[in-house]
Amino acid sequence: MLESKKSLDKTNLPRTTRIAPAYRRGFSLIELLVVIAIIAVLAGLLLPALGRAKGSAQKSACLSNLRQLGLTWRLYLDDNEGKFPDRRDLKDSLPGGYKPWTSWPRSDPRAGWAAVVLQGSLPRTRIFECPAIRTGPLRNAVQAHQFGGVDTNTAPSVNYWMWRFDQTADPIPLDNFWGKPAERCAPDLRAANNRFIGIPIGPVEVELAVDPYFPNTVRSLPDEIRGWSAHLGGRNRLMLDGHIEYFKDVRTR
Repeated sequence: MLESKKSLDKTNLPRTTRIAPAYRRGFSLIELLVVIAIIAVLAGLLLPALGRAKGSAQKSACLSNLRQLGLTWRLYLDDNEGKFPDRRDLKDSLPGGYKPWTSWPRSDPRAGWAAVVLQGSLPRTRIFECPAIRTGPLRNAVQAHQFGGVDTNTAPSVNYWMWRFDQTADPIPLDNFWGKPAERCAPDLRAANNRFIGIPIGPVEVELAVDPYFPNTVRSLPDEIRGWSAHLGGRNRLMLDGHIEYFKDVRTR
């Protein structure tokens, strides 16, 4: 009896005890396509969210830069009898000169001169640089870049605009702040009665520094920059009273 049990061949084992052959089953084409489709759907859902998160982080970093610029300007004014510098000479002498473009804006609001004036007061040079511009659609726009010094190897890159220091005319226009006491700036803007500026009630409504922006209403702008701003649908700005804010602009995307 024992011998007969030992002599049983594996093929005679009951169905439930047969040893299954070892082999590896691959994915079918349909299964692969389903997996790829699922990954594509997930990517479509996640990438916009990641893009918004990145944009939000860049906007926060930009606001931090402007906050530090505002504090530095306050220290400068305190040390210089409350007066802004008159460095119209730098508008012509910095690399690229004054207004090296033929389209909008009609003046040159780039603030490379400010980096020269404040070079001994700021802890790091990238404070003058909006992080969204380094990787965004304005990274090659000449209107959005200027060196803060004559040596382009060491000078900081400056992205921010300062509209009230955008001309070199003599005498100084009412809407420019060259050499003026800070408390005189808002009254001069009201006296200028410029419809593009508006009538500010005081320093709280006066821009001191702002991200570059290119309204879609300006038809003379090249297509690659028209309608774009540093941040989605608007720009960060530093106001004359020292506060910072994000301003939504329907003319930009």
